[in-house]
Amino acid sequence: MIRSARRRSLAVPLVAALLATGCGASVEPAAQNGPAPVTVTNCGVPVPYPRPQRPVSYDVSGTEKMFALGLADRMRGYVMNAQAEPSIAGSPWRADYARVPRLGTSRITREIVVDAQADWVLAGWGSGFSEERGITPQLLDQLGIRSYVHTETCWDYGDKQPVPPLEALYADLHNLGRIFGVEQRAAELVSELRARISKVQEGRPVAGEPVPVFVYDSGADQPYTAGRHAAPTDIIAAAGGRNVLADVGKGWTTVGWEAVVAAKPEVIVIIDYAGQSAAEKQAFLESLPAMRSVPAVQQKRYFVLSYGDAVSGPRNVKGAEDLAAYLRSIGR
Repeated sequence: MIRSARRRSLAVPLVAALLATGCGASVEPAAQNGPAPVTVTNCGVPVPYPRPQRPVSYDVSGTEKMFALGLADRMRGYVMNAQAEPSIAGSPWRADYARVPRLGTSRITREIVVDAQADWVLAGWGSGFSEERGITPQLLDQLGIRSYVHTETCWDYGDKQPVPPLEALYADLHNLGRIFGVEQRAAELVSELRARISKVQEGRPVAGEPVPVFVYDSGADQPYTAGRHAAPTDIIAAAGGRNVLADVGKGWTTVGWEAVVAAKPEVIVIIDYAGQSAAEKQAFLESLPAMRSVPAVQQKRYFVLSYGDAVSGPRNVKGAEDLAAYLRSIGR
């Protein structure tokens, strides 16, 4: 997982940020002769957005929200960590990934944004925008670059009023539809996604408790997993399960192995991306003495979820559909 917890100490003072465009790069002001700005509430703050002319997105979350709304032709580019390569290969928007410029293969930075002459940036708080790394909506605003923060990450930013992950996804699609003038397409997409989730929910067993599920992303000393505000919590709930760490009031985060063992998950969802295979992660889990008492390990009940399906984006619904099919296949 491209973690919000893995932060590099690249923060710079505001003055340095404003002078960082000195290497021949400059950001042109947004076009003034386009449609009138629209005001959208982002993380509790009303923000006026002129129509973006040179938008840049970060990671699968931002990029596929743009692609799903048919905005690939308007994009200046996207930044994607190399760990997400399998998600690109398995994406229904592979063709869009191929024709939109990829501006970087690690974290998004202020320098990348400025060099691309972007006038608008889409990213999450912590994973993309970061005070420590010197790229925040406030700093970008000083450079004439507008930004939008994924609603899923607002629990740690702005007014800190959390929105359930799937509702956060729908809010983002509606908001992006307004910002880019594709409201009808956004409304149709959200309606389709809601209908698919409703169908998944209707297929859950009428009786019985939700299946306890643990999400394993990575980590040896401590597992890196999904808390209440991360998309897998809603994916699991829609499919008929219960994230055993849904009471942890964070997004993607670390916990102790003791909490996992005590929760006795019956299914383990393994997040799949480049760097370490799902099979290697499964082997590691089975090598831990404490985990051998966990029902999911004893019965080898593992479900592999693509990184692209696990982070906030339109593919969350496919993740719920696939997980539901797996749970039904084991009688749950």
